[in-house]
Amino acid sequence: MAPQPTAAQRRVIDAADPDTGRLRGTATQLEGLVRRGLAFRHPRPPHDHFLTPAGHRIREDVPGTAVPAPARPADPAPATDVFAARVGGEAHPPAAATGPARAREVRSAWQGLLELRRMTRPDASTDLPCAWERGHLVRAAALALEAADHRPAGPHGDDGYRVRDTPQPEAVAVHGAAGASLSPLADTLEAAGWQTGEHTEPRTRTRYLLASPRRV
Repeated sequence: MAPQPTAAQRRVIDAADPDTGRLRGTATQLEGLVRRGLAFRHPRPPHDHFLTPAGHRIREDVPGTAVPAPARPADPAPATDVFAARVGGEAHPPAAATGPARAREVRSAWQGLLELRRMTRPDASTDLPCAWERGHLVRAAALALEAADHRPAGPHGDDGYRVRDTPQPEAVAVHGAAGASLSPLADTLEAAGWQTGEHTEPRTRTRYLLASPRRV
């Protein structure tokens, strides 16, 4: 386990933005939090620091929180790379898959992705998916759905959404809960900058969405 934050570092954690996890502090304090795995430095200007999921748990005083020591120095990753969105149907969902801590992690990851969109577009807009999303289609679509409070499917795969890869370039298949309308999922994805169309699987006759990130 890595050393717990100092009193000064803990004050920086407690003062983090409640929605985005953005931190303010001295360079020494922020670098110390990065070394402890509690924060990361955004790779693009202005290189702000944000809480990692472990940092959020420390902030919320989750009992028994263990802070993993980083195995080796590494370049900080954007917020979307320190968080795994629920794609639905996982055989072994994460232990903290629900509850306030999970909701905060999802919100922080989504805000980080919007910030990445803003900083990678010439007009600083956030309405269209960025290159990272087009390179991580399943994770990006799943994050948009989870951030909008849609329920991911459990291990049996029929009680929530499931996002899956497809052979089609830049497209994912989004399945809904058994018997449920796909419209709410389509509305969420379209609001997040994706284009969707409803299709039918030839063998099972199951309806699903084919979703692709918009470019314009």
